[in-house]
Parts: sequence; structure tokens; C-alpha cells
Amino acid sequence: MLTTEDFTHFPLQMWEKVLSKVKKAVVFMDDKCAEALHWSGGAAALLEAGAKNLKQFSSFEACGANEPKAVFVVSTLLKGRTVDIIKDIISLSHFQYCVVFTTVAHSVHLLANNVTAEMEGNPVFEQFEEKLCEWMGNMNYTAEVLHVPVVFAPVSQQLLLTPTFADLFPLLSPDLETINAKRPEKKRFGSLIDIDIHSLPAELQIEIKSLTSVLNAMFEATGTREESFAVGPMSRIIAGELASHPQAKNRRKTAPNKASIIFVDRTMDITGAVGHHGDNLAEKILTVLKPLPGHLTDVQVDMLALTNLQRNPHPQNTLAPGCLANNQSPAAQSLWEAMLTSKHKEGVMEVRRQLVEAASKENLPIKMSMGRVTPEQLCSYVQLFRSNWGALESHCGVLQLGLAAAQTLCHPSLPRWDSCLAFERLLLQALGDSDFPAVLRQLLPLMQPRGGEDSSASGSRSSKDDCRPDELILLLVYLYSLADEAQPAEQNAEAEELEKLERELIGALTLLITRETELSPLLQKLTGCANPEELTMEVAHSAVEDMFETLRGLSHARDHLKQLRSVYTASDGVHQATYRPFLRQILEEVFHPDRLECPDIEHMSGGLTDLLKTGFSMFMKVSRPHPSDNPLLFLFLVGGVTPAELRLIKEIVTTHKPGTQVLVLSTRLLRPTDMPELLFTTQRLAPDIGV
Repeated sequence: MLTTEDFTHFPLQMWEKVLSKVKKAVVFMDDKCAEALHWSGGAAALLEAGAKNLKQFSSFEACGANEPKAVFVVSTLLKGRTVDIIKDIISLSHFQYCVVFTTVAHSVHLLANNVTAEMEGNPVFEQFEEKLCEWMGNMNYTAEVLHVPVVFAPVSQQLLLTPTFADLFPLLSPDLETINAKRPEKKRFGSLIDIDIHSLPAELQIEIKSLTSVLNAMFEATGTREESFAVGPMSRIIAGELASHPQAKNRRKTAPNKASIIFVDRTMDITGAVGHHGDNLAEKILTVLKPLPGHLTDVQVDMLALTNLQRNPHPQNTLAPGCLANNQSPAAQSLWEAMLTSKHKEGVMEVRRQLVEAASKENLPIKMSMGRVTPEQLCSYVQLFRSNWGALESHCGVLQLGLAAAQTLCHPSLPRWDSCLAFERLLLQALGDSDFPAVLRQLLPLMQPRGGEDSSASGSRSSKDDCRPDELILLLVYLYSLADEAQPAEQNAEAEELEKLERELIGALTLLITRETELSPLLQKLTGCANPEELTMEVAHSAVEDMFETLRGLSHARDHLKQLRSVYTASDGVHQATYRPFLRQILEEVFHPDRLECPDIEHMSGGLTDLLKTGFSMFMKVSRPHPSDNPLLFLFLVGGVTPAELRLIKEIVTTHKPGTQVLVLSTRLLRPTDMPELLFTTQRLAPDIGV
């Protein structure tokens, strides 16, 4: 019987195909493939396979005369900018042998070239091989172009990420308006759920078909016959494409193993993605530590504590950072799993336990202490390894995770997590007692300028206690995602009051942003300005207005659902109002002992058979496929998953159906701060596919 382990090994099997070609080669790799490799052995795997060097996929890179072989690994179509970069590198080098790996299937290349007919062989790849020989300057030199789906990053035993599709995000209300604007009035869509793949822009169609192609490749390699289910408009499109994939139809006839896959749109539960209720150590580490350059998931861990170097203002210029991806070490892997899927306190205790165990194995003079775990205590344990190179090498993975935990626990921005959580809880209670404008108005006082000319008269709070624009935007997203849960008021009066209040909020937030002395990455993307000097009041005001346009549609994402329409449980006088995760509701439906059919979890794999069953069900009892039918369940979160949700999934499966194996797939591992960027700055209708 298949296990989740068979699927977490699939990325390693795909990388083996790349490793078989890298001997004596210089490897050029784009950032998305590099991130996938990072969680599958990293650069060390390439060098151990015989690669001479690993370089960035850039027109500014090249090789010398003594480096005749190159391997390119790209996550894009072999078109446009990607082709230009490959040509630039080859033109500046002296290659005699080039291998190009693309994660995009040949069938998708045909689609991108407007070829709809089925063709024998791989003509697009063959033509590109000829171009490579032409650029190398000799048609007798060797060129190979191959498709290998190296898109999965096995971040944990429970989670596979797809860095290549990190920007794939469910469509929002403004996207519906954009799509409808290009259609005749009589053919416009009434809601997002009505949109089909053919009405999407070409770039987005290609990205979706590329995703379903790699999913099909994974199921093909593991001999799996899947039943697809979907919750949400984008998930319906993806699941429908997977169901109708030409190769998938043949595979399902002969595949011996069965599995269910449920695609879920992130927009079904924005509240869970921006809230600070995740009592999870990994989520806090990912939020407060700086990202590893070029990566979306991993972070930089300061390794100075393991050296005898003196701290200076720019230690990053002296010392390479550590990271969280240490999947070569079983001890580090089990510790990372605990940090990712346990409660905060349990995760911290496990970090201390593993550090103590590692020190004991090496006979290091450790001083045991019980009670609360402190960052100073963790650092003191780590520093025991400093002068023992053998011990340091043996336990490097655990030490990096220990330092990541210690640096997070003493990080100056960590107290803001609790402040945001406290305010979110207040807003949650207020929603049950007041109408939406009354709750929203509570954000206005937080938008008073920090320490400015207006602050002296009002006795302003110290700047460290104030909400920064990024935090205010997070609170706005949190509140608007729950807008429908507020107490109803007279419709016309509420609409007028809300419109007036939004104008005040837009003005206050605009003023606050323009007074920033340094623009955060989110504000830079939101406004299109790299520094405050470029930012004008008009640009900031326009960006904030656009943001509110998107915010207004967030609470309507679940309008098309019949049963799972709310993520909010109001106070009953005894218990406080609570947020009820959407994933919890889905899994409770899936694992319900009575095997109830939930109308919101739509079966997508049936084709003609399913249509016949639907017809017969009108006058006789027909058994439809159910997600719990199979021993293996995939949850694909389109738009990202949080560490808190991974813990939740693990707990629910353990409680409701212990024998079931569940593997989570997602486009990215989310921090609360990621969601505003995905909502307000991502080009959802025109993803970057390298053209």
C-alpha cells in the first residue's frame, strides 16, 4: 500500500534525473528550482554528483574555456526572457555540450505556441536543441532538452510545497471585473464560480496546465488513481483540468493505488492566514527572521554563536547564514517536524531536549536546568559545540534549528505578535455585538501618526507601542474577511456609514504611509516606490484606494457555498466568540462517521460516469465517490498553508480517523505578513511564466 513517504521521495527521484547529467558540468539554475533543490539535498547533492560549480541563471554569468559543459535548470517555458538568458550565457562561454531541463511539459510548450494538434515526438524541444548548437557555434556539438518536474519541495513528512507556483492565487472580485471587461455584455460572468479555464488569460491557463501536468507526473510515477474534489472557483478549474488531462485518463485505467485529493482555495479562509492565533514556534520563526535570499520559505539563521568571531555591525558580510532545511540529518528532521506541527511550548521544549541529548552524546559539560526555556539557555547549550568541530559537524542541523528558536524568542518584534493577537480577539468579540462599521471604526485611533506634530496635544503613545502600516493592513484584512459575521444593521444607513468611514480610513492610512521614514517590502510593492523620497501623497492614496477595492470583496468569497459559509462562532454568553478554521470544517465533514455528502466539496473526476450517476440519482439511490473512501488523502491548498493549519490537520486526523494518511500540498508556506502581498500586489491574471 502507498504511504505519504512514497510521495515525499518523488522530488528526490526527479532530481536524480538532473544529477545523472551534471558530471563535470557548470550548473545554471533559476531561483524557483534552486528553492526546490534546497529542500532536496541542496547544492551539496549537485557537487557530490560531480558538478564543477553552481551559478545563478543570469545573463551576467558565463564560463571559461576550461568549462565545456553546461546544465541549465529552469522553471519556465523555453520562450522569451528564458531563451535570451540561455543564449547570453552560451555566447559568453565556450560550451561544447549543453543540457537544458525545464519543469514545463512539452504538451504545455505546444499550447504556449498555439499548437492544438497532437504531435509525435517533442518537436519544440528538438528545435531548441538545434538553436543551442547554433549558439555554441558548431552543429556537431551536443545539445539535449528534457522535461523533468523538479517543482516539489519536501519541506516536511507532511508537506510538499511547489515554489514554482508560489504566486498562483485564487481570483478575487477585481479579477472578475477585469475578465468581464473584455467580454460582450451578454456573456459576462455573474460570479467567480462561473469562470472556466478558457475565459482566463493565456499566461494563467499555461500556469494551471503546467501545475496539473506535474501533479499527473507524480501520480503516474506512484501508480496512483485519484478522485478529485474541489472547494472554491480556482480549485474547481484546477481539479477539472487534472480530471481531463489526456494522460491522466489512460493512467486511471491501470493505476493500482487509490487516493483522494481535495483542492481548496485559500480565499475560503483568509482569516486563518492573517491571524496570529497560530500557537506555533515555526510560524513565529518564519515571521520574525529574515528570509534566505531568493527563497520564499526558508530563513537566515545567525551562526555567530558557533564561532569565535566578534559581533560587528554587518556580520552577514563575514559569515554565511544557517537555515531550517536540514533534511540530511534524521535528528534535525524530527526536530523540524515537531517545531512545525506542535504547539509553541511543546516545540521549544523539544528544541531544548534535542540540544541536551546532542551535548550528552558528545560528552560536553552541560548544565541541566528545569522550568521555563529561555533564549539565553538555548544559546548556552549551542555554544558548548563551538570548539568541537567533530561534534559541530555531527549535530549541525539541530544546532541551526536551536539557534533559530533562540533568535526568535529574543527577537524585538516578537512581542508585537501577542499585541496583534490581543487586538484580533477584541475585534472578534466586537463582531458579535456591533455592526461592521462600528467594529471597523476601532481601527481609526490606531492610525494616528506616530510621534508627529499631532501627537503632542493628544499625548501620543511611544512609537514602539504603535501599529505600523503593515500591521494595520493585516488587521484590515482580518476584519474585512469577517465582515459578513457582524451584526446586521439597516442596509442603506450601514452602506452610507461604511462608505464615509472607508474614506476616513483611506485618508488616515495614506497619511501614515507617507510619514514612514523607511518603506517595508510590502509598502514598496504596494506603492511601487523603493524609498520614501519617491512616494507622493497621490501615489499612496491611489494604492490604498485599490487595496480597499480588494478588501470589500473578501467577505463574499464563500457566498456560493451552501453549508460551510462561516468561519465564526458567536459568543453564547458563556463562551467567547471564536474563529472556526475552514479546514477543520472540511475535515470534520470528510471524516464524519456517517459519511455524509457535503454539497460544498464538489467531486470533479467522474466525467460521463458521474453525469450518469447524477441522472440516476433523481429516481434511485446512487453511491457517489467520497473523499474518505481511500486510505490516502491529499489536501492541496491553492494560495498557501500556515504551520498552524498543518498542526490542526494532524490533530483532526489523529482524533477522527487515525489510520488515514494525509499529505498536504500547497503553493507556499504562509506567514501572516504574506497575505497582504498576495492579495494586493500579485499579478494573479498574468503570472510570470518566463515569456
